[in-house]
Amino acid sequence: MKSVLTVCRIELGRVLSLKPAFSVLIVATIIYAVLYPQPYRTEALRHVPIAVVDLDGTDSSRELARRVDASADVAVVAVLPDQTSAEREVHARNLFGILVIPQYFERDLLHNRQSPVALYADASYFLIYQRISGGVTAVAKTMGAEVETARLIAARVDPRIAAAASDPMPLTAVPLFNPQGGYATYILPAAFILIMQQTLLIGVGLLGTYRNDALKTGPAASIGPISVVAGKLLAYLILEAVVMPFYLIVIPYLYNIPRLGTPLSIFIFALPFVLAVSALGLVIAGLFRSPLTVQLVSAALGIPFLFLAGFSWPTEAMPPLLHAIATVLPSTSAINGIVAVSQLGAPLPYVRQPFLTLWILAAVYTVIAILLESRGRQRLAAKA
Repeated sequence: MKSVLTVCRIELGRVLSLKPAFSVLIVATIIYAVLYPQPYRTEALRHVPIAVVDLDGTDSSRELARRVDASADVAVVAVLPDQTSAEREVHARNLFGILVIPQYFERDLLHNRQSPVALYADASYFLIYQRISGGVTAVAKTMGAEVETARLIAARVDPRIAAAASDPMPLTAVPLFNPQGGYATYILPAAFILIMQQTLLIGVGLLGTYRNDALKTGPAASIGPISVVAGKLLAYLILEAVVMPFYLIVIPYLYNIPRLGTPLSIFIFALPFVLAVSALGLVIAGLFRSPLTVQLVSAALGIPFLFLAGFSWPTEAMPPLLHAIATVLPSTSAINGIVAVSQLGAPLPYVRQPFLTLWILAAVYTVIAILLESRGRQRLAAKA
């Protein structure tokens, strides 16, 4: 145990003294925590600019345009005389959609005929398209239901029956665990776990590739591979004991992200995650002996890790090979489990599978790290 604590003390000292590792493990962690959530502070897109081309010019067409502009999702910033002018504004990226109200819009409504409106929305940015389409569709359906209800009432139908006939199956949507329906509530908890993995992975990899003279001279030179790996893992666990509460508890509190889980359950689940990532970092350091190679490999794997993590695209919808690769990444199980525990308030027995997967990954990567450490010592002994 004394040898493990000795290695732990040496490794913590290297974190503070080695500038590349300090920059990644401490400075980058702070920078990500401050800057990354800023673009998502508004939670959801609001007032996406569109143009209205009113070819009817009646009270009904102006009422439709007014209601669309009054919605929280869409803002009518221009009323243009023709569709060609509106298309030029969309191509210039000044607008993201065009609502075309056809000629005879009001006349068709008064004659109990369908009067379709046309919506052209920029689908190259899916979130913008979703907001425009959803906002305009909701307004059009509401106004259409009101027109149909008024027609039935004019035909001497009971108002309650008329309202039920125009909307026979009203839908009440209740967003669970994300009451604002916001993007930040969805993306930030998963992204924070991925950030912790990347910074820890790169930092551990850099520490493992730089010279560690403290373990090669004096009494520490006789410490075995198992104690060396255990001491390093303990050092990284102590370091992440400060980082994890900040990312998983403090920042969600500051940004009002739903948090139904207890700190204890979050810490219990995060323990194998930190061990698995730290051990994987030691494996990468053992395979790639150059600090530059570790940085290049880690940077190249960042985007694949993002897409394999399972929150930008479900892992169940991935090909079997990619699904298997995602399973061996600690972030995949950590995102599924920590988000369920912290945001959804799930008890640990309900996340048993990702929890056990993380422990298995931690054990496998630790064994590989010990073997690589032993092989590295044998190589040095052979050279001596």
